[in-house]
Amino acid sequence: MESIKINEVGLEEIHDLQRIGKLTFSETFSASNSENDMNNYLNENFSLEKITTEFNDKNTLFYFAKEGANILGYLKLNFGDAQTELKDQKALEIERIYVLKEFHGKKVGQLLFEKALKIAEEKKVDYVWLGVWEENLRAINFYKKNGFEEFDKHIFKLGNDEQTDIMMKLKLK
Repeated sequence: MESIKINEVGLEEIHDLQRIGKLTFSETFSASNSENDMNNYLNENFSLEKITTEFNDKNTLFYFAKEGANILGYLKLNFGDAQTELKDQKALEIERIYVLKEFHGKKVGQLLFEKALKIAEEKKVDYVWLGVWEENLRAINFYKKNGFEEFDKHIFKLGNDEQTDIMMKLKLK
């Protein structure tokens, strides 16, 4: 997997971003949620219009993890007012690190995470934060292994289902 490259997503790749976003989210959460709630969430949050709006926000960045032409996963980062909750100018939010199931355990998520840290350092933020579903133990353990600590909880709405996300923070300064 040494040939994996992490590159910023270009406008010409917006359809690929939509596709990988829907696919990885579905792979990760479909088994634990109703089909109706999943479809509602995917249609609302991965519509081409919504993805394009987010892509065009100067405070949101998307990156692909690629091996050759194959997209293995992606990263979504938010700064300033683009953050989903805290809106702290001295923070970076990792909104999404998603990797195709077939590439779990191959360090793709770690490479995306390291890219997020590099950008956080370049932007000179004080900390990185994120929300992770309390039932997503794989992700929680990944973030804890990388130095994140729990600091709060919030409600995440998946379709009509209100779920609890654990908010985690990694202090950089």
